[in-house]
Amino acid sequence: MSNKVAIFDSSLRDGAQAEGISFSVEDKLKILELLDDHGVDYIEAGNPGSNPKDLEFFARVKSMTLKHARLAAFGSTRRRDIKVEQDSNVQSLLLADTPVIVIFGKSWDFHVTEIIRTSLEENLSMIRDTLAFFKAKGKEVIYDAEHFFDGYKHNPEYAVRSLQAAVDGGADVLVLCDTNGGTFPSEVASIVRKLAALFSVPIGIHAHNDCGMAVANSVLAVENGARHVQGTYIGFGERCGNANLSTIIANLGVKRGFECLPAGQYKNITRMARHIAAVSNVALNERDPFVGNCAFAHKGGMHIDGVNKAAHSFEHINPELVGGQRRFLMSEVSGRRMILEKIWEVDASITKDDAVTDSIVKRLKELEHEGYQFEGAESTFELVIRKQLGKYRPFFELEHFRIIGEQPTNGDYGSSAIIKVKVDGKSEITAAEGDGPVHALDCALRKALDRFYPELSNVHLTDYKVRVINGRDATAAKVRVLLQSTDGDSVWTTVGVSTDIIEASWIALVDSIEYKLLKLEEARVVA
Repeated sequence: MSNKVAIFDSSLRDGAQAEGISFSVEDKLKILELLDDHGVDYIEAGNPGSNPKDLEFFARVKSMTLKHARLAAFGSTRRRDIKVEQDSNVQSLLLADTPVIVIFGKSWDFHVTEIIRTSLEENLSMIRDTLAFFKAKGKEVIYDAEHFFDGYKHNPEYAVRSLQAAVDGGADVLVLCDTNGGTFPSEVASIVRKLAALFSVPIGIHAHNDCGMAVANSVLAVENGARHVQGTYIGFGERCGNANLSTIIANLGVKRGFECLPAGQYKNITRMARHIAAVSNVALNERDPFVGNCAFAHKGGMHIDGVNKAAHSFEHINPELVGGQRRFLMSEVSGRRMILEKIWEVDASITKDDAVTDSIVKRLKELEHEGYQFEGAESTFELVIRKQLGKYRPFFELEHFRIIGEQPTNGDYGSSAIIKVKVDGKSEITAAEGDGPVHALDCALRKALDRFYPELSNVHLTDYKVRVINGRDATAAKVRVLLQSTDGDSVWTTVGVSTDIIEASWIALVDSIEYKLLKLEEARVVA
């Protein structure tokens, strides 16, 4: 059997049904380009007849030339008791002018009789007729057997007949759908194994994550004969989401040796996940396997010592294989060795006996006493080290800022920020609105700096956490603010502490911007 596993991404169609996801046409075109560059085999983009946005997308995509992926339009079998040529939904799929058509149909007899209310034989004709129609038009046709596993468990004979009807119609792939996400991996493995032996047409898997097993179901399906996997790249989708393709690709391609992407693309898995999250305007789950910021993070002196001595015994793969990075978390249990590791990232010539090492350790303890916490905020700690080593310069100077709280309109509160900064003796003043004071301040700061540092245009906040440190002081208590930022490629976290939540946020925000500018400056020097 071939080692090639076709990867089918449905972020633009199935993923768009997720709560909180709303793609513009530009968003969809950008994600299409990203996935095509990544070497994904199929990209499903919706139904041109379902809404004006998809109609515009398919019209614009006709002028694009994809380098690798095949674009697919999605729709259902013809309606009951009419000819396929007379079905407006079927005809609308031709407007997409895509090389691939995905047709879903019923494989569960209960759905046939109780949901679409037709006979079992008519449903088989609907499947067969629709696929034959598109095959006659020269299309590659993928058949999605909706609710297949439930149908098979309820009436295996009819479920298999529905697949045979698709084969008779000319299906190029038979995709078994766990539509409600309720099937267990052992069941998927057994059923897929039987069907892969029964049909010569390739078998695919389309799993949902309602029981948290979509990835496991997809991997087990491949290990038992499936050679086509559907999902969304970072797992978002209806209800609990679709199978997470970044996790599946890493497991199958890196750990099991299946051919899921072009050979040079596995190292871009993490970058791709972050790009798609940024375009989709969602926060990537930092505990996601392989691509999350926590995936290769280590904490604790003895643990870190072990990683330094034998990383392979603590990490199931080398992080670099998927574009990840090993991280050692700063904390009260890190130890002096951990601090030295961080110092060496800035200046490898420093030794544990140098006076500056003691000064950095002392400064760390002072900041921790003030309420700072550097676990997960290594970017701020790197700036602390640089300041102690004399390897820091401010990229801008704040002259003043003002936050204005706005009265609610239609129940929504907002804020405005006015800010004046100076860069190399030149001042810039600007204003911006935001959903709250910190958002407004962030927008105003980056807007003011855009004149001097246009590279900041792709930087945005992805997370904002506030913790009261000494709650017994009530409203005079100190707060710790953690800000997570991203440029679409990398992610970093900074921290600020103050009795004023705006000031704490400002401290963390300045560190975030300066850290990014510092890395850009270093990259230019290396280049």
